[in-house]
Amino acid sequence: MGRTLLIVFRWGIFLLASVFLYTQLSAAKGTQALAALRHLRTDGIAPWVLLVMLVCMAVNWSLESHKWRWLLRPVERIGSWRSLVATIAGTSVGLVTPNRTGEFLGRVLFLKPENRVKGSFATALGSIAQFVVTLLMGALALVVLRILDHPFPWPNGWVTWFILTLTLLVSFGTLVLYLHPSLLRQLLLLVPFLKRLERASSVLNGYAWPELLIVFFLSLMRYVVFTGQYVMLLVVFGSGLSMMDAILAVPVVYLLSTLVPTVMLTELGIRGTAAVALLAPLGGAEISVLLATTVLWSINVVLPALVGSLILLVARIRTERLPE
Repeated sequence: MGRTLLIVFRWGIFLLASVFLYTQLSAAKGTQALAALRHLRTDGIAPWVLLVMLVCMAVNWSLESHKWRWLLRPVERIGSWRSLVATIAGTSVGLVTPNRTGEFLGRVLFLKPENRVKGSFATALGSIAQFVVTLLMGALALVVLRILDHPFPWPNGWVTWFILTLTLLVSFGTLVLYLHPSLLRQLLLLVPFLKRLERASSVLNGYAWPELLIVFFLSLMRYVVFTGQYVMLLVVFGSGLSMMDAILAVPVVYLLSTLVPTVMLTELGIRGTAAVALLAPLGGAEISVLLATTVLWSINVVLPALVGSLILLVARIRTERLPE
């Protein structure tokens, strides 16, 4: 990436993130949730909850940073602080790409230019691990809700089993590729335009099962953190859901949000719609669910992304490769 292109990239991400935030929060669901937040009685609970949410957000992204740094060991050794900064910077790119698939672009810029393509393949393994955790936990929660005969926003029966079967099939296939990165590499090299990356993709051959299981465990820890955040917000904001119903329903909300492709201008709308559709039959109040969803999304995604866009503007990023 040349210096001029890097400048365009930095400012483009910053402007897109700013426009994205305005668009999301000025949309119908965003304004409803913000109106509820303004009228929420702050009797000492809300500030305490906000502090806990911010601490959890820091833990969440620290775990992701550690996971990425662990995966990068065969590619490049970087410090904890630079890893965290790169991870936060990546969220700004992820904010303005479908299903936040662009996060790796912001991260690998903080690697040496000659290591960025290899770093992209290593980063992909971390995303796959998080994806599998989301699917498996969502499938487990879906089974429990079905056994307990909880209502769904679709006819109970074949629709539930179709979603469950699809989830398990995708989970199994993705898990096999995750635990066998060399197989993943072989499949990727079947794509014509990826064949020229054969040398860089060889990094996928260097991961053993113990390393992959550690990354998977870190992904599970992240999942527990942001699921706990959502459950806490639903309870504190008076959604009407019991703690157990919230614990079982939130993984299904994450599952549906993951299975449905989103673009940047509809992410909050889809998340809010999925949450309301699933939680309302369980007794969840619509405005409280929207409020919890918006606050969680703002703290875990928007705030880091805005900080990340500023990091991209000022960070020192190399554009030239070292001579071989």
